[in-house]
Amino acid sequence: MSNEKKEKVKKEKHKVSSKKVSKEVENYKKQAEENLIGWQRAQADMVNYKKDQEKSLIEFRKYANEDIIMNLLPTVDSFSLATNYLPEDLKDSDWVKGILCIKGQFDGFLKEAGVEEIKSVGEKFDPNLFESVGEEESDKEDGTVTVELQKGYKMLGKIIRPAKVRIAKGKEKVEMKN
Repeated sequence: MSNEKKEKVKKEKHKVSSKKVSKEVENYKKQAEENLIGWQRAQADMVNYKKDQEKSLIEFRKYANEDIIMNLLPTVDSFSLATNYLPEDLKDSDWVKGILCIKGQFDGFLKEAGVEEIKSVGEKFDPNLFESVGEEESDKEDGTVTVELQKGYKMLGKIIRPAKVRIAKGKEKVEMKN
């Protein structure tokens, strides 16, 4: 074989080899780009996951005391009842002042935990806030809360215990039933 032919064959092999290498380089570039996109997506997913976890943890912390508070509410109710029916002649007693101080501490704890009473008497009945335990004849508009039998509470805007109430029922409706 002549030198020219050898040179020509060498160039063709080089062309084929060059094309093959170029094709492989292109494939590797595509694969690298896909890997980069996948990595970026995984990184974004991880950032979103961390944000979701942080939100969940904040939400958990917000309501973690709800069970404790629910268990304390009957005690708070008892203190309220006791202070509502306190005889006038005992109000200046040191013992009563101590009990009122303890009630104040409970109220302060609830306030600090984001707990607030649901206003009920005089309000229009709302089944999300109130639990009706009866109706009574009243001059007030039908469906207006007339008596609060048990206080309701919200914790950080969430209803944790609806108020137990009686609602107004117009005279004509009561008479029609009889």
